[in-house]
Amino acid sequence: MENSDVILVTGGSGLVGSAIKSVVESEKADGERWIFVTSKDANLCDYDSTKALFEKHRPTKVIHLAAMVGGLFHNMSHNLDFFKNNLNMNNNVLQVSHEMQVKKVISCLSTCIFPDKITYPIDETMVHLGPPHSSNFGYSYAKRMIDVANRAYKQQHGCNFTSVIPCNVFGPQDNYNLESSHVIPGLIRKLHDIISKGGDTFTVMGTGKPLRQFIYSMDLAKLFVWALRNYEDVEPIIFSVDESAEISIGEAAEEIARSFDFKGKIIYDTTKADGQFKKTASNAKLRRLHPEFKFTPFKEAIQTSVDWYKQNCSTARN
Repeated sequence: MENSDVILVTGGSGLVGSAIKSVVESEKADGERWIFVTSKDANLCDYDSTKALFEKHRPTKVIHLAAMVGGLFHNMSHNLDFFKNNLNMNNNVLQVSHEMQVKKVISCLSTCIFPDKITYPIDETMVHLGPPHSSNFGYSYAKRMIDVANRAYKQQHGCNFTSVIPCNVFGPQDNYNLESSHVIPGLIRKLHDIISKGGDTFTVMGTGKPLRQFIYSMDLAKLFVWALRNYEDVEPIIFSVDESAEISIGEAAEEIARSFDFKGKIIYDTTKADGQFKKTASNAKLRRLHPEFKFTPFKEAIQTSVDWYKQNCSTARN
């Protein structure tokens, strides 16, 4: 069958891009040709480089995952970099998509874009109701502007641009660099290093009390593919596990320790910042539109993630 859709995925070798690739390769869907690109293929912060990438592949649809990302402490010290790089990247992808008449673009946001002072649970209507948490305001404002741009492109040019808002993502092929990783891959890397050196104390930064919803990357990948094929609204949609699945950072650390069969002591360095205490998100809209979807249990997803890192630590993004 002749391919009717050419789907370009930016950030194609990252955590979510790799998971989407696994999902679509297992499906072997007719009428779709998927192209996964990385920073080696183009500098999306540069308009000409972005335009050349799109001219080469001529996508009909785009999943835009590429971003400058990092954990709490990296964000706190690099807010300007996060703001400028993500703003440039997003502007170029949407502008070139419009110029080349791409039929649909789905961009990836984050629950950290929501206001710091807000009622819970948060939902899709609350994105712009106040400033985000001060720890990552650069990244958050840049990501919010995707939603603004999507609405403006829709209003002025009729473009089918939208966005999804995942909760905290984790899984195989994550970023395990301790300077820039998110919490779960950072904890996995840290404990692996401790065990490798014969240590018996696992130190977690902060109090361990902040609450988070964590989504397994393979689950998120399936939801991205569903949205590409079925979700047509400019309004963003939250991709999150249920509110009842929210756990503390301490509980996540304990589950990681169990997956490693670590028998040592877990302690908390309370001199380090906790960041935002909670950002509980409602997935009511997702449940209404895709009611049959089943999330992978957290314990199972953590075990798979730990096992993957143990087997691939020498080649993982450390």
